[in-house]
Amino acid sequence: MTQVGDRQIAQLQAVVWEFYHQHGRHDLPWRQPNASGHFDPYHILVSEIMLQQTQVSRVIPKYESFLPEFPSFAALAAAPLAQVLKAWSGLGYNRRAKFLWQTALIIVEQYDGQLPATREQLVALPGIGPNTAGAVLAYAFGRPTVFIETNIRTVFIHHFFAEQQAIHDRDIEDLVARSVPDNARQWYWALMDYGSYLKQTVGNLSALSKHYAKQSTFVGSRRALRGQVLRVLSKRASTGAALAKLITDDRLEAVLADLLSEQLISRYGAYYQLYGA
Repeated sequence: MTQVGDRQIAQLQAVVWEFYHQHGRHDLPWRQPNASGHFDPYHILVSEIMLQQTQVSRVIPKYESFLPEFPSFAALAAAPLAQVLKAWSGLGYNRRAKFLWQTALIIVEQYDGQLPATREQLVALPGIGPNTAGAVLAYAFGRPTVFIETNIRTVFIHHFFAEQQAIHDRDIEDLVARSVPDNARQWYWALMDYGSYLKQTVGNLSALSKHYAKQSTFVGSRRALRGQVLRVLSKRASTGAALAKLITDDRLEAVLADLLSEQLISRYGAYYQLYGA
């Protein structure tokens, strides 16, 4: 790895801040503080779970409809899972909805309704890995923590790892740590926006990362089939035969078995329905 000096870090910071001030996505709903000027940790967590492997443009309308229906951890924990799955329908990766619901139950039962503020506590919650935990610490609590995701990875590869292959996150992580200023919340917003811009202009440089895994095509995938089943069941319970008429796919039976085992759906007699309906 090429040695990166403090001057190069400062130059990167200047580029990122300049881009952010001129082109940043300042109007994203999860970047807006509440009336008291604070950021609601619940709102931040909802946005971060929704944004996992999902484009911002798809998340915005779902985020804006989800929060009025479930305005707090307590409200989410009190709802049946079926209602949460219905509200999530169309966003994809529906296990995220269950993880978020399970997290709300834990937070209400164990943390008096308040999101814990340490990385160790956060990663112990369902569906929250180290990077999501880092993002929550930065955005919800303003902590100068370190995390890496595809946009951030793109920025640092573009500036410091030109023409290298199999770049390890531990090398990027060191540079991220050196770059984080006191205002970590805005810095990570700026990095995300600049990284998104770079992906559109120079390509997804994350492909040069040792940790890169190409996302599979959605159309015709098992993931798409799972979503189709859940959308049908969000409208009404259905028998296996009725589902087979609507969804003519040889994988249907196996997908139903998976959804049952994951407790995203349940079965009563001949009928399948969303779990908790």
